[in-house]
Amino acid sequence: MASEPTPEETYFGFQSVSAADKARRVGQVFESVAQRYDLMNDLMSLGFHRLWKQQALRLAGLRPGHRVLDLAAGTGDLSRSIANEVGPDGFVVACDINPSMLTLGRDRLTDAGVVGNIGYAIADAERLPFPDQSFERVTIGFGLRNVTRKERALEAMRRVLLPAGRAVILEFSSLYVTPLRPLYDLYSMRFLPLLGRLVARDQDSYRYLAESIRMHPDQESLKTMMEAAGFEGCDYVNLCGGLVAVHRGHVY
Repeated sequence: MASEPTPEETYFGFQSVSAADKARRVGQVFESVAQRYDLMNDLMSLGFHRLWKQQALRLAGLRPGHRVLDLAAGTGDLSRSIANEVGPDGFVVACDINPSMLTLGRDRLTDAGVVGNIGYAIADAERLPFPDQSFERVTIGFGLRNVTRKERALEAMRRVLLPAGRAVILEFSSLYVTPLRPLYDLYSMRFLPLLGRLVARDQDSYRYLAESIRMHPDQESLKTMMEAAGFEGCDYVNLCGGLVAVHRGHVY
């Protein structure tokens, strides 16, 4: 059972640590897994993460010409699809706090010919270096749970959105199909670290990733946090029985 953090602390998996220490540890996790990140995503989700991202993009309501900020862009899966959706008149900023992940994503997108309507920024989601009302859309896929102060990141996302803008958050959530929970617990807490050891040579990082899912706010809690950050018309769509959810918040 995780101990309750003090006001100066936050969670790193099931551990209570200082905010600075969490940022350092999360950085180490993604430095370690960067090269095998995409392969592990395919293996861990049995390929479903690609379908989940497609659903998030549909709910984003992207249009040609949109300016989009893709946070926790990592190896660039969402950024690539967004660039295709917004077209040559639009622009996407692929943003990540981890230089190794962002460099890998930039290299892969450049090799795939995704150039001209995409830029890259190393930045903390809690302190976005963009002016107010800069983007029509902000997206973040499987990254919010790694943010130290989620409420600050949500406020920053709200700040950089234009009127009529929309934030879309794709994240693991709370499985509501009760009979499946024991199987899911076994899979995530035992099998994922083992898979991480065998494939990525890093069991501890994938144990953290499994624990971070458990500590992430459930659907209603995250919706409440988005409303507190100033978003309106907040809703969410459960995928795979709540294993994953797509949250939306609007700026009216």
